[in-house]
Amino acid sequence: MRLVDRYAAIVCDLDGVVYRGDPAVPFAVESLREAGIPIQFATNNASRPPSAVGDHLRRLGLEVDDSSVATSSQAAAWVLSQHVEAGARVLAIGGQGVADALTDAGFVPVSAADEEPVAVVQGYGPAVTATDLAQAAYAVERGALWLATNTDHTLPTASGYAPGNGALVLAVGAAVGRGPDLVAGKPDEPLYLMCAERLGVAPGEVLAIGDRLETDIEGAHHAGMESLLVLTGVHGIRDAVTAPPQARPTWVAGDLRALVADVESLEPIASALGEEWNARDAAPTGSDVARVLPEVLAFLEARHVMSDGAPQRVRSE
Repeated sequence: MRLVDRYAAIVCDLDGVVYRGDPAVPFAVESLREAGIPIQFATNNASRPPSAVGDHLRRLGLEVDDSSVATSSQAAAWVLSQHVEAGARVLAIGGQGVADALTDAGFVPVSAADEEPVAVVQGYGPAVTATDLAQAAYAVERGALWLATNTDHTLPTASGYAPGNGALVLAVGAAVGRGPDLVAGKPDEPLYLMCAERLGVAPGEVLAIGDRLETDIEGAHHAGMESLLVLTGVHGIRDAVTAPPQARPTWVAGDLRALVADVESLEPIASALGEEWNARDAAPTGSDVARVLPEVLAFLEARHVMSDGAPQRVRSE
């Protein structure tokens, strides 16, 4: 049985899994084509509208509709619809993707606290200004519900690490004396749960795929989904070995070819990881658990470092 045959649908991260910047990750497009089950492509990127992400995927050779793309802005609007009536004014902070998601969900995006918004949705955008952050603070101070699309503190770029949406959220929080009421993106569960609703399947029937433990994998855990960590992006096998319980993947593989691989070929890795986690969990608190990696994990680590799947630090938010 192929790994993908164990599940009814997939929620797949983008940067570091499907592409790195603009080009495709090796084997990603072919493997996703062969998967043969519905896929939602989920991203914490709040600035780009789904159509822009969809265009990117289609350029790579994937036949996808824009409805197959799920952004943290859409997740924020989805969460907001559970708390605020349609037609309400909402202060939109961030890129065009934030305002578009609110409009599509039936809300009226506004740009100033004086327009009396009932909620604030704060996402990243390259043109966000100090004035925008001030307007968010004023609205929150006046009682508006505050949603953050995500709380990623950094935004890796080709020039280095820039402040991400989480840093901007902290700036507003410093002014109002607290954090946001709700967070939509990974590692919180709304983005994943919205995807499951779109797919029409229970979260337990979905495989979540990502390259980052503290967002993709932890988000899957919170949503009740099994997960696959692929070593084509940020985290490697040693990161998985030392991960806390809430960020431990169900499966680990070098790349997305694991989707169409026989489950039996992946079980030795999962078993070895389970033994490593058990040893660490059983160790006294604060002790130094120094263990030599089992051969199957050491092989995967060496392959990760030496192949095209080497860690890449340039990724969008």
